[in-house]
Amino acid sequence: MTTQFRPPNMVLSTVGLSLATFMQVLDTTIANVSLPTIAGNLGVSVNQSTWVITSFAVSMAISLPLTGFLTRRFGEVKMFIWSTLLFSLASFLCGIAQSMPMLILFRAIQGAVAGPMYPVTQALLISIYPPAKRGMALALLAMVTVVAPIAGPILGGWITDNYSWPWIFFINVPIGIFASMVIGNQMKGRNDVTQRPKIDYVGLITLIVGVGALQIVLDKGNDEDWFSSTFIVVTAIVSAISLAVFLIWELTDKDPIVDLKLLRHHNFRMGTIALVLAYAAFFAIGLLVPQWLQRNLGYTSTWAGFAAAPLGILPVLLTFVVGKYATRVDLRLLASAAFLVMGITCFLRSDFFLDIDFASVALVQLLQGLGVALFFMPVTTILLSDLQPNEIAAGGGLATFLRTLGASFSASLTTFMWERRAVVHHAQLTEHITPYDPSVQAAMSHLGDAQTAPAVLNQMITQQGFQISFNEVFHVLGWIFMGLILVVWLARPPFTAKAGPAAGGH
Repeated sequence: MTTQFRPPNMVLSTVGLSLATFMQVLDTTIANVSLPTIAGNLGVSVNQSTWVITSFAVSMAISLPLTGFLTRRFGEVKMFIWSTLLFSLASFLCGIAQSMPMLILFRAIQGAVAGPMYPVTQALLISIYPPAKRGMALALLAMVTVVAPIAGPILGGWITDNYSWPWIFFINVPIGIFASMVIGNQMKGRNDVTQRPKIDYVGLITLIVGVGALQIVLDKGNDEDWFSSTFIVVTAIVSAISLAVFLIWELTDKDPIVDLKLLRHHNFRMGTIALVLAYAAFFAIGLLVPQWLQRNLGYTSTWAGFAAAPLGILPVLLTFVVGKYATRVDLRLLASAAFLVMGITCFLRSDFFLDIDFASVALVQLLQGLGVALFFMPVTTILLSDLQPNEIAAGGGLATFLRTLGASFSASLTTFMWERRAVVHHAQLTEHITPYDPSVQAAMSHLGDAQTAPAVLNQMITQQGFQISFNEVFHVLGWIFMGLILVVWLARPPFTAKAGPAAGGH
């Protein structure tokens, strides 16, 4: 009879797995605030330096759905160890890069090996914990997923200001080596069942081209003014054709490189829809609030980070409570409460104004943290609940891939809508302003002399346009969260993530 594998030290194993995930998720945001410094040091424009972010995102988006194939071929433990070690090596190479093309290449390698790390960590955590404690393991991983992106810009800014930008990459090296050594030691008695699946070259090539091109369109669309750019049009056509071929091939091939048939599982399908849409809306909040604080309220990037940071307080404090007691209630109730709280905070932000104080912004962030604390663990448990043990790594990879793609769509769409609606509102606000209106003349006299007053007034109207647009976007996000309450109730109990010999060893 097979028994579930238990590492000699559960705490050490959990720390090793969590540290690697924290490091990987942190790197999705840590370089963002350092781009101007990196661009200056390497002698390129800030616009060119954004490829540091894009190259990482493209490579990670491509490698994520390959997780299932790679774990079947090499085993979950080997995948974790080698991904973590290669991530550390790629981070070191990023730190010593002497030119922008070198840095972009090493960031692409870093993104490629980062892809499988989160889903494999998820599968390993589920496999080593008994059913009663799996909720706690997933809650811990959820906390790491929330806190790391918040810590990234603050830590990145502090390191860049006080040391130098290469250290945002060098800090990964000892963490990655420590995590891989710990897991290698703790999991050495675990017997991963591996296969030698044939390589689906058509699926692999169309995935790389289709997802890579789509990610570039989403990342660069706003900068290039979308479909008025020939580059964006051509890239979008290439992406659409490649993804169409990929979908048809993967659904009909006997041994696909990405198992899209996992979506046949009802809870996986419903849970993934809820995860993708909720994370896309959550990502939009995380993107828009700091930008709004800096553009409209004049905050520095550091203070914008501090205003956003309270979001992580409640997830940290409530992780173990949610993990311990969540299984005693219907997980759909927890997810509904999460979406309700996050929806309410969006509606609160839809009433924000230009003179709002720091405390009010931070308080809404703190309240949203309650929703975040209740969100990831139940939704992840629901989507994994009807997968077989040998499908968990593949399912986790596919769900995380779709979540990442959803976030990319959200980032592009949110930024586009915010800026486009701001232009519309600017035009509406200036319709009735003429230099012959006595009230306008009176207002202008308080804004400065005849030379400077029109520019000051125009700047004030621009700010109001962005503020109204900001409020509109958050009103829409609020209703998206409310709608997700209906989606999550389409899932069917029981909601227990499985683990067995294939996932848990012998």
